[in-house]
Amino acid sequence: MRRHLPGTFLTKDLGQGNWRLSRGEPAAADIFLRGADSGATEALRVMSVSDIDIEWRDPAEWRHAAETRGQAAWHDQAVVLTMTSAARRRSIKTRSAIVHEPLGELYDVLPLVEFDARARRFWRRVFRLVRIPGGRHLLGLLARRTRGRQ
Repeated sequence: MRRHLPGTFLTKDLGQGNWRLSRGEPAAADIFLRGADSGATEALRVMSVSDIDIEWRDPAEWRHAAETRGQAAWHDQAVVLTMTSAARRRSIKTRSAIVHEPLGELYDVLPLVEFDARARRFWRRVFRLVRIPGGRHLLGLLARRTRGRQ
């Protein structure tokens, strides 16, 4: 799977081969890298990188390619990031990359439950009843009385 993320990302070293790349515009996004290879420090040492291409590879294929070249098992890295850093294109390998893009209008597209007219009228009466002095106790008595009928 591949993904292209345009724009400028600020880099932050989280230690032990973990990095956070943050973008504010055109749309906010964070990329969390885990297990970046030794070349990542040089590529991400600059304050910002831009135009990131992420390729998630199948780990089994990646391991097989590493074994055929006689490389160590460390190459279970399944993600390759290609980015513009210090005015040149660079690629780094990492074990995982998580892209977080907050959805600002998430609740606008979800099919949320709406009450029908009878249910709205019922809840409006309950809340009115609770607001009057002694209404809570009356509501409690009504609730206990209907509980016994079931």
